[in-house]
Amino acid sequence: MTAKERKGLIARYKAGYQKVVAALRGIRPAELAWRPAAGEWSAREVVHHLADSETISGIRLRRLLVEDNPLIPGYDQAEYAVRFRYQERPMAPALEAFKAARATTAQLLDRMTEADWQRAGTHSESGAYSAEQWLDLYAEHAEIHAAQIRANRAGWATARAPRRAPRGSARSPSTRRG
Repeated sequence: MTAKERKGLIARYKAGYQKVVAALRGIRPAELAWRPAAGEWSAREVVHHLADSETISGIRLRRLLVEDNPLIPGYDQAEYAVRFRYQERPMAPALEAFKAARATTAQLLDRMTEADWQRAGTHSESGAYSAEQWLDLYAEHAEIHAAQIRANRAGWATARAPRRAPRGSARSPSTRRG
């Protein structure tokens, strides 16, 4: 990865919080809790996931920068959502935790040397795991979830829209015009 490519990914990483905030702007309580299907996350659950994931990702990067060949453990994000009751908890503290985790980690990204970018460890689920791979993954993480929130909101709007008969369909006898 070139320095220019890293710079672009760092910019995306830094913009991630604002993309999530923009996706949430004006959200109604019913939208916040709406799930598109069984087993899929609501917008509220996405925000809680981002708070936990960003906290974990920040620790992952710090371990890569400080430890020699660290083992980076995976975690069960679906189990986090259930066990930590994402759907039942207010979202505001999670959104603040996400913001803070991104801000403090962005400070590190701005100060990393070429040698820092070459540091690596082993991820328990996916194998070799470098600082550059970390950046590539987390630069788009918030963008993916902002898009998920927007899709949820569109699905919620569609699900609650009144159903209309298709144009040209027969009317009931009581509404026909003579």
